[in-house]
Amino acid sequence: MTDPLEDLTGETLAESVRTIRSTEPLVQALTNTVTINDVANCTLHWGALPVMADTPGDAGEMAELAGAILLNPGQVPETKVEAMCEAGRRANERGVPVVLDPVGVGSTPTRQAVAERLLSELEFAAIKGNYGEISHLAGAEAEVKGVESVGEYDEIGETACALADATGAVVVASGVDDVVADSESAYRVRAGHELMGEVVGTGCLLGATVAVFCGALADDVTAALHATLAYGLAGERAAEEFDYDGPASYRIAFLDSIAGFTPEVAVDPELSSELDLEVRLERLV
Repeated sequence: MTDPLEDLTGETLAESVRTIRSTEPLVQALTNTVTINDVANCTLHWGALPVMADTPGDAGEMAELAGAILLNPGQVPETKVEAMCEAGRRANERGVPVVLDPVGVGSTPTRQAVAERLLSELEFAAIKGNYGEISHLAGAEAEVKGVESVGEYDEIGETACALADATGAVVVASGVDDVVADSESAYRVRAGHELMGEVVGTGCLLGATVAVFCGALADDVTAALHATLAYGLAGERAAEEFDYDGPASYRIAFLDSIAGFTPEVAVDPELSSELDLEVRLERLV
């Protein structure tokens, strides 16, 4: 198997962005109400088509048309869980990638039960969560307060691989540095800006970004790596090239930066020089 790092350059990243914009995958998001508008806009700004069909009946019907499904049970009313299972089952039948963002799993028994049900009933192309959420799902020691990860996670690469092996999904663990893993390998992605942590919902937007890339690209590991890197680079560009006065205006700049992350930006000499694998990407496992 070819090491994905060997194929990750400004040109290949640009080609992934170009593919999204040319194919415009329909991404159906059953997501939490805190960030639903930003998730829709993030999806649109990458070049995909968002639809927020999240009620029983409509969810399954829309999944007939979708190119990718995002399940983010940030709030867990029973009807939404039923809709998630309905949409996920239909997507699995059609071979359409489903991405899980298990927000706050491990913080309450209810959220734990929802995650366990989704994982038992559905197959996922990717699972995206913070270090604590991913560690909890993998059965490792973890602390999640509300929706935030707390503590040290020195073995996050091995933990992400273990979860990938148990679920068959590519795993994206988000933190100061993000980790992308399959059952055999884990990669650290160094991209992003500290202001991303000052805006509620940037984790949800990463989940949406992973769904967009999975909906457009054939290989899930490549999709997750490119999505995570592009997302972090967009966060950096927002801080370095856009005007903002604080977290609220940075949020708008970040969305604008995603919208402006064209294939041409991905191969810009200044940006491409920052894709040096020794700086940005590291194999952990």
